[in-house]
Amino acid sequence: MALREIVTRPSAFLRKKSAPVKRRYLKVHESQELIDDMIDTMVQKDGIGLAAPQIGKNLNIIIALDDKNPMVFINPKLYRFSWGKVEVEEGCLSIPGVWGKVKRHNAVSVVAWNRKGKRIRMRVKGMLSVILQHEVDHLNGILFTDKAKDIIEPPKI
Repeated sequence: MALREIVTRPSAFLRKKSAPVKRRYLKVHESQELIDDMIDTMVQKDGIGLAAPQIGKNLNIIIALDDKNPMVFINPKLYRFSWGKVEVEEGCLSIPGVWGKVKRHNAVSVVAWNRKGKRIRMRVKGMLSVILQHEVDHLNGILFTDKAKDIIEPPKI
């Protein structure tokens, strides 16, 4: 496995909408290597989520950490959003040193494929729900700073 370079703001690549993944692509070694690299990169960078656009790939693939177990979501679609919301302080590997408070749904349902192309559907709550919403935003070219309030940025030198 290889660590991938994280694309950081202000790269215009982070604002692009990602393309759906075709099921046949998952049978190609390159796709599995990409997923392994995404997991390794996220873990090495102390992240809890990573979207393919953050490593320069315009694909609908995200990794989310659930109790220290990385989960793969390909072509994720979120639906059935909870009425209840939670305000969470978020950061992002693509915007190092910046933090802000974002309101997210406390629970969402997600349908996606796993890395083998098998359809998965689940209801998630709490932090995993927040991570999925953050990463799906990346797939749509949205950064957490677009939604955050009380943004804290490192001092400019």
